Amino acid sequence: MGSLKNEKEMEETVEESKEAILYVNGVRKVLPDGLAHLTLLEYLRGVGLTGTKLGCGEGGCGACTVMISHYDRKLRKCVHYAVNACLAPLYSVEGMHVITVEGVGNHKRGLHPIQESLARSHGSQCGFCTPGFIMSLYALLRSSQTPPTEEQIEESLAGNLCRCTGYRPIVDAFRVFAKTSDVLYADISSLSLQEDEFVCPSTGKPCSCGSKTVNDIDTNGQIICSASYKPISYSEIDGSTYTDKELIFPPELLLRKLTPLNLSGLGGLKWHRPLTVKHVLELKEKYPNAKLLIGNTEVGIEMRLKKMQYKVLISVSHVPELNMLNVKEDGIEIGAAVRLTELLNLFREVVTQRPAHETSACKAFIEQLKWFAGTQIKNVASVGGNVCTASPISDLNPLWMAARAKFQIINFSGNIRTTLAENFFLDYRKVDLVADEILLSIFLPWTRPFEYVKEFKQAHRRDDDIAIVNAGMRVCLEEIGEEWVVSDASVAYGGVAPRSLGAIKTKEFLIGKKWNQHVLQGALNVLRADIELKEDAPGGMVEFRKSLTLSFFFKFFLWVSHQIEGKKSIKESLSSSHLSAIKSFHRPPLVASQDYDIKKHGTSVGLPEVHLSSKLQVTGEAEYTDDTAMPPNGLHAALVLSKKPHARILSIDDSGAKSSPGFAGSFFAKDVPGSNKIGPVVLDEELFASEFVTCVGQVIGVVVADTHENAKLGAAKVHVEYEELPAILSIEDAVSAKSFHPNSQKILRKGDVELCFQSDQCDMIIEGKVQVGGQEHFYLEPQSSLVWTMDGGNEVHMISSTQAPQKHQKYVSCVLGLPMSKVVCKTKRIGGGFGGKETRSAFLAAAAAVASYLMNRPVKLTLDRDIDMMTTGQRHSFLGKYKVGFTDEGKVLALDLQIYNNGGNSLDLSLAVVERAMFHSDNVYEIPHVRIFGSVCFTNFPSNTAFRGFGGPQGMLIAENWIQRIALELKKSPEEIREINFQGEGSILHYGQRLEYCTLAQMWNELKSACDFLKVREEVNEFNLHNQWKKRGVAMIPTKFGISFTTKFMNQAGALVNVYTDGTVLVTHGGVEMGQGLHTKVAQVAASAFNISLSSVFISETSTDKVPNASPTAASASSDMYAAAVLDACKQIKARMEPIASQRNFSSFAEVEGAFIQGLGWVALEELKWGDAAHKWIRPGCLYTCGPGSYKIPSLNDIPFKFSVSLLKGHPNVKAIHSSKAVGEPPFFLASAVLFAIKDAIIAARAETGHTEWFPLDNPATPERIRMACLDEFTAPFISSDFHPKLSV
Repeated sequence: MGSLKNEKEMEETVEESKEAILYVNGVRKVLPDGLAHLTLLEYLRGVGLTGTKLGCGEGGCGACTVMISHYDRKLRKCVHYAVNACLAPLYSVEGMHVITVEGVGNHKRGLHPIQESLARSHGSQCGFCTPGFIMSLYALLRSSQTPPTEEQIEESLAGNLCRCTGYRPIVDAFRVFAKTSDVLYADISSLSLQEDEFVCPSTGKPCSCGSKTVNDIDTNGQIICSASYKPISYSEIDGSTYTDKELIFPPELLLRKLTPLNLSGLGGLKWHRPLTVKHVLELKEKYPNAKLLIGNTEVGIEMRLKKMQYKVLISVSHVPELNMLNVKEDGIEIGAAVRLTELLNLFREVVTQRPAHETSACKAFIEQLKWFAGTQIKNVASVGGNVCTASPISDLNPLWMAARAKFQIINFSGNIRTTLAENFFLDYRKVDLVADEILLSIFLPWTRPFEYVKEFKQAHRRDDDIAIVNAGMRVCLEEIGEEWVVSDASVAYGGVAPRSLGAIKTKEFLIGKKWNQHVLQGALNVLRADIELKEDAPGGMVEFRKSLTLSFFFKFFLWVSHQIEGKKSIKESLSSSHLSAIKSFHRPPLVASQDYDIKKHGTSVGLPEVHLSSKLQVTGEAEYTDDTAMPPNGLHAALVLSKKPHARILSIDDSGAKSSPGFAGSFFAKDVPGSNKIGPVVLDEELFASEFVTCVGQVIGVVVADTHENAKLGAAKVHVEYEELPAILSIEDAVSAKSFHPNSQKILRKGDVELCFQSDQCDMIIEGKVQVGGQEHFYLEPQSSLVWTMDGGNEVHMISSTQAPQKHQKYVSCVLGLPMSKVVCKTKRIGGGFGGKETRSAFLAAAAAVASYLMNRPVKLTLDRDIDMMTTGQRHSFLGKYKVGFTDEGKVLALDLQIYNNGGNSLDLSLAVVERAMFHSDNVYEIPHVRIFGSVCFTNFPSNTAFRGFGGPQGMLIAENWIQRIALELKKSPEEIREINFQGEGSILHYGQRLEYCTLAQMWNELKSACDFLKVREEVNEFNLHNQWKKRGVAMIPTKFGISFTTKFMNQAGALVNVYTDGTVLVTHGGVEMGQGLHTKVAQVAASAFNISLSSVFISETSTDKVPNASPTAASASSDMYAAAVLDACKQIKARMEPIASQRNFSSFAEVEGAFIQGLGWVALEELKWGDAAHKWIRPGCLYTCGPGSYKIPSLNDIPFKFSVSLLKGHPNVKAIHSSKAVGEPPFFLASAVLFAIKDAIIAARAETGHTEWFPLDNPATPERIRMACLDEFTAPFISSDFHPKLSV
């Protein structure tokens, strides 16, 4: 026990201030009282700084990244760091300087070199994520006293997601900043500085705020601009015009004395910022239920997503006693408010300064913190916050327990007690703190000689992901005679119980035992009983989690044994094949190449032009729907959603909504002025459910209020009474119940399948089934529409984030009972779509339109990420049942296939999706006899919809599964089976089309030669032979993809071209710019057609009153269609234009790479988990994976080490304008090579235990599916050899 005694402090009475000052981009802002409920993001967007985007609202995507600067009085210097503005409470940055992307540079005064480099490198496609990437790197450069390494740059971007580019062009754009020269930050030469002067990155002038070096950046002839670099086409993105210096830290904030704050917010919320621990304790005594916070990374999630209400928030980030970091002789004292980034930096420092044997625990924390979260989270999240949250999957708590950490706890009287970390965690989110106590600090002792601490973590994704299971383990050995004996030990796990759990029996078993194979086997046996997981445990994956507890300890045993090899005596040495289990992961620098021909024709066609909007996107000036300023009388809308998968609506009570703050109106089925029936193909949906709901998330009504938050609050207060009905929650259930959408069953035939099976032509016949998982679109910009009336309500106009403005026009006219001629939909650009904004965005615009029309006021509806994911549908999951006949040589003779997709609760485009899957079910293989049945299942899930590939990838994935099975049955390589079954020139497909200009064999052979496939196969086999616990795989997968809409009348396009007297050209067409560079390509065609420069062509917004009846921007055909329409218009204007050569490369390499990485996510990472029979721990019909916290798309760390893209040369596409190559959808399925390479590696692992039989591997091949397919002694106690992990299909 102890106490904090400071008599002077005790006598002081704390005077709290209500004056809050903030600087934003150099401009002083006085924050009035009453804004405690706002996040920094809400404030910034509210004052017009819309470059900072709302992508997810939970700190998981990085779109909201800004840089915070403040004066650190302890370090006596300015510090700069990136944060997620969506989580940062507004008052938490009081007294600080916030720099947003607008403060870095703009297209009028010049781009910052970071912005210019990203624009030139084609690193901004849809552009919605771009400001976040810019700010993450900007903060790194401003905070780095020496030039960052490539690894540091990539680490700084771990908290940023991109869905378009595949990350490669972003890495290329930013890696140039890892070089050395200060010319981009200062015009003065470093030689003119005096010896101790430092060039401040804030001002570009000598100052004393840093060390002797600066963020040195070397243009070195690279694509970043210097005076010697010649712009590609036009000067708007030329960073050499950027002459203004960086925004300095405001002098007022240097001089301003820090004061305690007492502020308020809506709903009676109180915000306090104490400056002493005494004041903290007084506030906690006054408000026992108050929440202490630093970074708000947990409390913010609880309040926004979990709807928890905290009336008093106490920000303890400025309390010195809670921010101490003391390195002592016996260990490290860490204040509870210390940020994780600070802690990581300290650990890295002490590892270089202390004896190696003392820092084993520090090294374990370094590794765990590296993968803990994105940089933005680590910059603000605190040690104490992570500890006291007591999450059962905390990465750090098992390590504190294992490493003998002690927690210092202080009460209201100032008395301090100490408790061991291993005794601190009591139950689910309950810790050993009573009402009058807070966590003061943590003491981490140095490790002793021959004491080893190791961290373990298994997540779905390596970067920025929560753990499935994690662990901290420690053992202290002493030499007795010629044996190593365990004198002390600790084993703690997360993810296996409601709290971080110590394996007590295992610890007791280990102590006193000799460290050898016998103790390993004994400990594994004890562990199995020590850690218990019930079958219905929340989180599922029970068998996988159990196996991880054993394999982590096995790896720990190997690691410790390896550490003590060569240190005194050891009788048992590790075999070299076991070492692969303990080698740490190190990601090499990305190596990438893009191989293609550039053939310029005319003024612009053929050049790899920079995206026309890139300069606006990298500066945050590009406007998206939600960036559109609200008119003064504008309202915000929120949806009233069903909470049941299938039920009868008994009553709807909106009285609670009417009494909520800011309420303006509520509208339901009875209020729809026109028809309540909607649908893109058949009218089988209701805008607002009237009598029945058929999925969780179905729209029942809409509430409008003065703010977005008040609208959500009002919608939540609408009470709906239900009578629950039976629900169908899987394809298998639907097939059993014969639950299919009407007229959705199709059949394709070629040859005679039955006759072939019955004849003796087939040497072998196999049967099986393939489950194909769904996928969330995860466009970075959520669905959004702004609707307003004109001319007294006679016209309705809207701005929407949609791939199909015409569908919005049609839906709105339908529900309002207006002719389409009175409804206008405009779209400037969208922040990603991938099919998810083709049809499923239209009902949202219609819902907002009802409210706007009836109230005659503008209404904006923007979905939160979780609502977006829960309501708007995903890629269809599929079930395929195949029967294949083939010869002993591997020649396929007959395919009988039944495929089912999960359509959800309405037809939407599901029939066209299943048809395309049927068309692609042969992939590239010649099959004489084919019969394919396709059906769309009606299930009680939100309607699934278009997604890149539109059913084609699912059909091809099923085909590649039976191809690989044939190879296994015949003991041949899959590549050999593929080659002997290739289609060729003139092949007749099972739907009657003849293949023309077939380049399959040539492409296959070129690729096989270029990557030296046979040599790689030998190297993989050799590696697997010598490594028991790490396996490699290799696969080479072909693809054939049909371009165009299968509904033929949709393959048309329109354009309007205006030529002005100054020689400039304005083009409007029916396509939507969503990052694919459609506007840029169309502008290039117009520029070359008129023989003018590209800068003389401007592409206006897409609008239904300029180009009517346009098809959706989809099917990989938009560049062809709209460029052809523009060319036709140009020809009409310029009747005798010069001939344009027939060679044109419309490819976008970032789009190819983006499609591949999105495909990689589908086959290896992204798993949708629904409340179904496979996941009984989720509420029926609900989507569990409804945000970046639980649904993992690929991050920068997931891109291939070597990423090469090449376009086939010498084969122009004679059927498309200027030899255009469709690159939107075809590259997506190429990523299936990743799935089959993983399976190849699993085959090698299974062979180690004698399992050579066929096994299924569903996509996504998550860590669970991979691990449980690798049958060995760690899975055997929990599963049989035919175990099949659960998948929502």
